[in-house]
Amino acid sequence: MTISDDLLRRAAELPTATLHEAYGKRGNLPSAIKPVSPGFRVCGRAVTVHGPGGDNVWIHRAIYEAQPGDVLVVCTNSTYEHGYWGEIMSTAALERGLAGVVIDGGARDGNLLAEFGFPVFSRGLCIKGTGKDSNAVAWINKPVMIGDVVVSSGDLIVGDQDGVVAIPRSEVPAVIEAAEHREAEEARILERLRAGETTLAIYGWP
Repeated sequence: MTISDDLLRRAAELPTATLHEAYGKRGNLPSAIKPVSPGFRVCGRAVTVHGPGGDNVWIHRAIYEAQPGDVLVVCTNSTYEHGYWGEIMSTAALERGLAGVVIDGGARDGNLLAEFGFPVFSRGLCIKGTGKDSNAVAWINKPVMIGDVVVSSGDLIVGDQDGVVAIPRSEVPAVIEAAEHREAEEARILERLRAGETTLAIYGWP
């Protein structure tokens, strides 16, 4: 199944922590992966990329494989200390209409990326350059592992200041419904707290 535009719209309104909880406390990518700029938020269907460590030519290729609204999810073969993404790639991705990029590695040109407004999520900023090996073993739109989470093409990716969550596309309708229910329930709990009740009483803890 393909995640519908309506489901994407609903997912975009939900915090990553709520989606993670609604998915049974699963789907959270490594906590080191955070937005390059605090205001960045991303939501879209995954286009997965597995490239060789220290090389980004396959990420360039994926920009042109992806469709408007997609999110690139990049596995760097556990080689984190490189700046895989920067100003030129953000410009290209913006022109393609992509929704964002999540990299299990570094990015660079931090101030410029913040000004561009194109959502970049990475393990941090790193100035170390990358190679361009067109013949390396790599792939696009096949499953990748980020931390202990397997991400497949078309899965839901949502990122905010807390981090990034990935949800298999087949699970998305149920997870979004559960997440919306959780948000509504938390709103009711907040009202009760403001009315003077305690968390211990509300949750029935001794």
